[in-house]
Amino acid sequence: MAHDSQHRSTGNAAAATAPLAGIGLIVLACLSFSVLDATAKYMSASLPTLQIVWMRFVSHVILSLVLFQVWKKPSLLKTNRPVLQIVRSFCLLGTTIFNFLAVRYLQLAETMSIMFAAPFVITALAGPLLGEWAGLRRWIAIIVGFIGVLVVTRPGLGGMHWAAIYSVAAMSFYAVYALLTRQLTATDSSAGMLIISGIVAAIAMAPAGISVWVTPPDLWTWVLLFATGAFGAGGHFLFIMAHRIAPAPVLAPFIYTQIVWMIALGFLIFDDVPTYTTILGAAIVVASGLYILYRERVKGI
Repeated sequence: MAHDSQHRSTGNAAAATAPLAGIGLIVLACLSFSVLDATAKYMSASLPTLQIVWMRFVSHVILSLVLFQVWKKPSLLKTNRPVLQIVRSFCLLGTTIFNFLAVRYLQLAETMSIMFAAPFVITALAGPLLGEWAGLRRWIAIIVGFIGVLVVTRPGLGGMHWAAIYSVAAMSFYAVYALLTRQLTATDSSAGMLIISGIVAAIAMAPAGISVWVTPPDLWTWVLLFATGAFGAGGHFLFIMAHRIAPAPVLAPFIYTQIVWMIALGFLIFDDVPTYTTILGAAIVVASGLYILYRERVKGI
């Protein structure tokens, strides 16, 4: 009897720890995505966007195949839901293409303010699609986090540039990608999901990537070009693992932490000094995330 009680206690502790571990993984994933965006921004001065997107997935595939030694374990590529895998892969590709295109035409503040609407979409759709309903406190935390993002980005009050549709498309693709990731973790392996998404995107982008090819001018640019795959694949593997162990509405607010990473990388790489509104907004974002973290630790939401 005592043994059963101890076993239940251990199980409860593991269940309580899972959301916290998922939150940690999603924060690291956002760091990887931020480094990927910063790298792509740096290279866009000398290389076409579609070439960067294609090579990001080519190196993603190469790295994943080597890392998981697929030639020894071909079963990793087996999927129980091939249609969902392909749709998810195109959602990831769509997010990458439209995000990179948007940054070319819009200010980063405008693209960020649109992209960070994704947690609303994810949280709203996770209920009817996944049965993961968000509570009132979590909705409040998400709204507070979004206010923090708006304080940082301060989107213009005038008419938006026509290219804002790129950011809307990227945000929409990302929200569906996140929900499909959560859905597929129930039946497919994390490694398989990572590899398949890279292969589908690399094949789909090959004609466009080859047609605009510009040979990188130096070794450093080649290194950065292949590094995009490492940051992309690494970030999405962490993203998949996070959704495997924690519900989508729990993870959604922590997507906002990407704005903190972007501020830091902008300062370190591009000498962008954050303003007081940037610091205030980032503090609001962090506070909303910490509140969710606190609720998860205490008794959940």
